[in-house]
Amino acid sequence: MSKTINLIKANASNPKVWIVAGITVAGILLLADTTRRRRRKAIIIQRQDFGAFLERFDLIPFPQPPTPPAKLPLQGLTFAIKDIFDVKGYVTGFGNPDWRRTHEPSDKMALVLTALLQNGAKCVGKTVMDELAFGITGENKHYGTPINPKVQSNTPGGSSSGSAVAVAAEFVDFALGTDTIGCIRLPASFCGILGFRPSHQAVSTIGLIPNSQSLDTIGWFARDPSVLRRVGHVLLKVKAVEPKRERRLVFADDLFQLSKVTKQKTVYVVSKAIEKLSGYQPPQHINFSQYVASNVPSLKAFGQNSSNLQYGISALKALSSVMVSLQSYEFKTNHEEWVKNVKPRLGPEISHRVLAAINTKYENVKVLYKVGTEMRAALQSLLKDDGILVIPTIVDPPPKLNSMKDYSTEFHDRACAVLSIASMSGGCQACVPLGNDAGCPVSVSFVSCHGADKFLLDAVLDIYASLQDQVSIAFKSALLPDVNGNMDASQW
Repeated sequence: MSKTINLIKANASNPKVWIVAGITVAGILLLADTTRRRRRKAIIIQRQDFGAFLERFDLIPFPQPPTPPAKLPLQGLTFAIKDIFDVKGYVTGFGNPDWRRTHEPSDKMALVLTALLQNGAKCVGKTVMDELAFGITGENKHYGTPINPKVQSNTPGGSSSGSAVAVAAEFVDFALGTDTIGCIRLPASFCGILGFRPSHQAVSTIGLIPNSQSLDTIGWFARDPSVLRRVGHVLLKVKAVEPKRERRLVFADDLFQLSKVTKQKTVYVVSKAIEKLSGYQPPQHINFSQYVASNVPSLKAFGQNSSNLQYGISALKALSSVMVSLQSYEFKTNHEEWVKNVKPRLGPEISHRVLAAINTKYENVKVLYKVGTEMRAALQSLLKDDGILVIPTIVDPPPKLNSMKDYSTEFHDRACAVLSIASMSGGCQACVPLGNDAGCPVSVSFVSCHGADKFLLDAVLDIYASLQDQVSIAFKSALLPDVNGNMDASQW
């Protein structure tokens, strides 16, 4: 533009110069207007799908015989998948453009995707995720952060953020994600939808890029508990009919003390919901952190101060530390060579965690796995075949967008403390929404021991309607005492 102005000054008396200058300026203005229109169009498209989708396509259900024996269990349902599953003919991007650039299109289909298509569901696209499945906020600096439909100024949770948003915004009936240290449970809670993390190795991970094999599971989101259960029956390959057994709810009172939501909106709601339902034993209450400290002896090697056990801090902080170390160790084993060779561009939070994982020298790794074995046995001993542990899914509301610098490690540590229970035991966990508090979604989680997936899915379906009725009553009532015995965050 400056060259054009200088040309005019030097040849002001030449009319041809004015014509050329006019055409140049018009071209620049037209280009600027076109760029603005493209940007505006991109923003509109992103808002239309809440930034959930990375790419759209249609994978229709597999052809069926002319006269199929019965209606397929997922017939008529649509779903989306996290950008971590292989789709034949597409590059699996792992949430990062450098990973996408350095990998070829897949020549196979993930087994879970094949199972869903065989059972009548239609896949409509891939969703945005945290880079390398290493974040818990849902923010992605390359592809944008999916917009949380329930509270748009806050993060959607990760790493399966796009899948959760696609379900919460009602673009699909259900969506697949993965859960390593909370990547299904946390976004389900933040987006106010149902989420299910199955027992470890209960669903095949063939065709999935691993983050940490000892913790990775394939989970799913839904708005409807019957859809959550139907998807589970397909992926878990469970028997359609099993003997019904009584259910025993065990409330982790110390963990609800950690939560910033009053127990009247969580514990009280669940307790009232089962009062008039048949097949439920009287609920029990436990200090879960003390139980873990007493029954997972290998945690002593991680040197947590036992003076805070009464608050549910010390043992679960140790357990979450083991979980994070195990994830980091296995991530390094899987991807160290690629990270060092490619030197990928990563967002600040992800870069910090990836580099820490790659550069750490891990000693006495066996104790990490020993803690997992002990934790699984401890949960089995507590719950047996009829117990369901009731805990807050997350103890803090979703952080504001672009605010993680202000949270330092506090949010991550408090989140991992409750998320480590299912991850380290290998058990199954269902996140169930319970309305809102202070403008943000509230949820509780039901945890069962390894292998009790059908039992837990059936329980969620059974209790869900009663829970929502009690939510309506509790949230409209102004008479309930607002007392929780909450801990001060400084205890962390």
